[in-house]
Amino acid sequence: MKRFFLEDESKTREIGKILGEKVFPGTVICMIGDLGAGKTTFTQSFAESLGVEDYITSPTFTIVNEYEGRMPLYHFDVYRIGCSEEMYDIGYDEYIDSDGVCIIEWANIIDDILPEERLEIELKYKDMGREITLIPYGEKYEKMVEELNF
Repeated sequence: MKRFFLEDESKTREIGKILGEKVFPGTVICMIGDLGAGKTTFTQSFAESLGVEDYITSPTFTIVNEYEGRMPLYHFDVYRIGCSEEMYDIGYDEYIDSDGVCIIEWANIIDDILPEERLEIELKYKDMGREITLIPYGEKYEKMVEELNF
């Protein structure tokens, strides 16, 4: 586990970009955090590092947005999901088992169906900025976090 203080939005974007450069096919990133803490801002810079040229918005009402880059990016926002079972109606297992990269905002809502191996990212308000905590599950994710130079 690693924890960093993010003074401003530029630091949130910076760490998103750095992590986006370290992903591998099948990466699953689970975002947890307060409303407005920077989950979508992180995802925007993360997507840029994957070569996604589209503007990234939170898919609150569509649940998942798909983007093309050097790897496909599947951006989930499960804030409005009533229960985990609803995820299977949108093909969740196909996305998770693909060679694309999945970012799931509000992942704690569906924690019972998250893959064992994943990177959890918690963003929360702290002082006049944000605190980001990276919690890796699995060897690949441990290596990703260990090699993070931020």
